[in-house]
Parts: sequence; structure tokens; C-alpha cells
Amino acid sequence: MSTFIKGETIVLYIWDALIYRPVACLTSNSLNRTQAIIEAQSKCDPGVVIRQGGTKSYELPFEGYYIDTTSAGAEITKASHDYLMGIMDAGTAITWKMDTGLADTSAYYGSAILADLNWDNPSGDEFATFSGTLSGSGAIVIVDPEV
Repeated sequence: MSTFIKGETIVLYIWDALIYRPVACLTSNSLNRTQAIIEAQSKCDPGVVIRQGGTKSYELPFEGYYIDTTSAGAEITKASHDYLMGIMDAGTAITWKMDTGLADTSAYYGSAILADLNWDNPSGDEFATFSGTLSGSGAIVIVDPEV
């Protein structure tokens, strides 16, 4: 029988030169991989389309609740909107990790640029949220590049 892994256990982390910080209070995070398809037709095989895999890319979209990570007593080890805004302003690639926290499953690691960051502040009885997308650079690996 298969053991299903609940999505709530899979967390996205950002390396800060000392530790992997969990992206704060995630409500969802994903890993989307794509591959370009190279198509060719020739007179050698009229009407036949030949397809081959091309370049690969990936993105990591995420959403979470905005929390205070700047004042005394705040959860400073988490990467909320304010922390991520600093990463975006720097414009440099970061190392990310996506992990289930389970001993018998692999964590995934990679390098990415923070491509977009959004902050939503509704009125009424709703919490402020943020969302963003990491745009991958290079390969996704299962060995921690920061060790």
C-alpha cells in the first residue's frame, strides 16, 4: 500500500548564508517543471513530425501569510515578505530547498532568482498575505549544495 504525503508537510526554504529559513506561514508552494519541445519536419518523411526534448526550466510559486519578522520577539528565522523584498532588491540568485521533513524522502535543492513578489492587504477580517515566484537557474539536485 502506498503512503501518501500530505502537502502541508512540504515546506519551501531559503538559504541565508547560515541556515535554511522556511518561507513564513506558507499556505501553498509548488514546483513546476517544463521542457521545451523541438519539432522538425523534412521531405525525408513527409507528414511526419519528429519531436525531441529541449531546454528545461522550473519555477517555484508560493503563497503565505504576512508576519512580522523584524521586531523584538518576532519569528526572525522565517522568511516573510520583508525578508524576501531584500532578496528581490539584491537581484542575486539564492539557494532554495523543498523538504517534507520525513527521514525517508529526499529534499530538493536548487538556485533561483526571485522573479516576482506580491503583497495583498485586504480590509475587514482577513490577514495580509504575500506571494511570489522563484525562477530556477540550473539543475534541481538532491544533495545540499550548502554543505
